[in-house]
Amino acid sequence: MGDLQTTFLSVRCAVLSTVAVMVSLCGCAASVALPQPADFIAKRLYPSNDRNWRPEQSRLAWAEVDGDRYTIRNIRNNEYLTEDEFVPSYYDRQIRLSQIRSVDYVVVPFPKQPNLAHTMLSFEVDDGSYITVSAEVRKEMDEDYSVFKGLGREFEMMYVVGDEKDLIRLRASHRDNDVYLYPTVATPAQSQQLFANMMAKTNQLAAQPEFYNTLTNNCTTTIRRHINELQPNRVAHAWQVLLPGHSDRFAYDLGLLDQRVPFEDLKAASHVSQLANEFYNAPNFSSRIRMGRNVINRIASQQQAMQPILQGPGGQYLERLNLR
Repeated sequence: MGDLQTTFLSVRCAVLSTVAVMVSLCGCAASVALPQPADFIAKRLYPSNDRNWRPEQSRLAWAEVDGDRYTIRNIRNNEYLTEDEFVPSYYDRQIRLSQIRSVDYVVVPFPKQPNLAHTMLSFEVDDGSYITVSAEVRKEMDEDYSVFKGLGREFEMMYVVGDEKDLIRLRASHRDNDVYLYPTVATPAQSQQLFANMMAKTNQLAAQPEFYNTLTNNCTTTIRRHINELQPNRVAHAWQVLLPGHSDRFAYDLGLLDQRVPFEDLKAASHVSQLANEFYNAPNFSSRIRMGRNVINRIASQQQAMQPILQGPGGQYLERLNLR
């Protein structure tokens, strides 16, 4: 029995000595940082706005609402040197809801997984500027996004309210993503309602944090939810919502995007990555990256001019030639 006790004490001393060496090597004089099960569980039970966030996601936006007047706080407008190196910049802006004129649908396919994509909405103000709203994973300093981790309670969600120069240039120029900027058919009144609905959610997340979920609470499902809150059942819960790399075609088929031209032409004219790089520093950046709208309008005009021909004897002739 004495030999057993001696052996146990020797092993215990060896373990404690090893831990002490590891602590000194790590420069931690007080204690070893070991995972705490209670903290691990609590983090996944309760979302929080109080964590060690990455600098680009450290500040939440919110809106002060006074009737028709919206004062939007913390609109992000970082100046990027690279994707990870930037000069933080935020500003506040006051607008009237009636100044919102239209809304565009932004789709950014994942480079190696084009079935997946990040989606955003960009709202036009009557002075030609845009306010972009992006539902995103809010990452901590030691976190990287993962589709699979997003299935659990790994990440919180945030609404980034930003300048187009930030959110579009970051993806097109510094991440080298394909960015598609689609014109929707929303009227000014519908665009205003959608903007107000998203600002209400922005405020809610600032007060009551939520977990992100890859399938049920992501960038695209939130847009679907906002639309359906204004027009019940307008957007069904389809596979294209779960694979948002196809959500642009889905929105087109639902009549949410401009249908005056074929979808293939609309998609080609809505690809803005090259324009975002070419006009990176242009003061009229937002109008420059929408130069493809001229192509859309020209194709639409040509098709409209052809309609009397296609609907009359000319159309019957083309059908006989299998050209229609």
